[in-house]
Amino acid sequence: MTALLVLLLFAGFAVVDILVRVGARRLAQARARREREAILATSVRLDFTQEAPTLKRVEVPDALARILAVDDEPIVLDSFRKILVLAGFSVDTVESGPEALGLVQRRDYDFVFTDLKMPGMDGVEVVKAVHHLRPDVDIAVITGYGTIESAVETMQHGAVDYVQKPFTEEELVAFARRLLLRRQARLERERRPSVRLVAPALADAAPGGEYRVPGGVFLSEGHTWARIEPDGNVRVGLDDFARRALGPIERVEAAARGTAVRRGETLFTVRSGNRAARLPAPLSGRVVRVHEALARDGSPVSESPYERGWVVVLEPANLARELPGLRIGGPVVAWYQEEIARLRQMGEVPEDWSAFESEFLRARTATPI
Repeated sequence: MTALLVLLLFAGFAVVDILVRVGARRLAQARARREREAILATSVRLDFTQEAPTLKRVEVPDALARILAVDDEPIVLDSFRKILVLAGFSVDTVESGPEALGLVQRRDYDFVFTDLKMPGMDGVEVVKAVHHLRPDVDIAVITGYGTIESAVETMQHGAVDYVQKPFTEEELVAFARRLLLRRQARLERERRPSVRLVAPALADAAPGGEYRVPGGVFLSEGHTWARIEPDGNVRVGLDDFARRALGPIERVEAAARGTAVRRGETLFTVRSGNRAARLPAPLSGRVVRVHEALARDGSPVSESPYERGWVVVLEPANLARELPGLRIGGPVVAWYQEEIARLRQMGEVPEDWSAFESEFLRARTATPI
């Protein structure tokens, strides 16, 4: 009976704790909304004629993003301000394209929302001009039912998406948040990645945005690594660049034990579903050991490429002659930056991996044994 009472007390405490947390979160959300409503009520009455005659501005503390909206219909702009400010965005609105371009050149915005049909300077011209003046700003088009085709065409000039009016509050907020997520993902991809030279024991525990190169490991142009063992043989695997680009590896097919390979020839193939990528031998030699478990489960290659994810061990044929053709230490960092930049120019790795294989994994030269 006592145990039951204790359990009931614990359950009661848990329920109360959940209710308190939910209530506190709702109170915080309601307080934030009231603060934004107060800001909305006062900010639009301020005088910004020195920047643009029709400018109305609402600044939100810790805003999700800064938006400039341009439309010749004040009622549409009123809706933009009310809906997006209450959703946590800072919003500037103007009623003409020239005013928007003047603001874009003087202030920092994350997004420009422009109506498509406006007198004087239409939305297509606004898209072209903003994209030329500030290619870092994402542009969305506001379009009516009869101009969807034209809105789609503006994406060729730099617009990233369009929203159709009339829109509901939920539709506009969802659209803005979707654009924000896409922008954040793009900016994350564009940030210059961190490449660090680390101790071998730390090479596998890299944060998501950081590439690590273990000290004492040689890297080939085909993104395979080689580590000289105490007995003179060479352990080989897939490097950090290739494993991040290719993603999860399901299985690995390696050359059989006793196989003689030349530098640059296929040493092993990684697979995921129907996709396959061939990796070249960093050095010439004979396969003396194979990590056979990878044929059934290739996850160690993705999770621990320099330790548990090694693929084969080679008995080198001409180590002294071929070793200078590999990279080690500081030069690897600069080379990785170049390779990452090339990969970003390519965009996402194609589904069949063939383009990535031909561009990054194929060795440029092959030295006879």
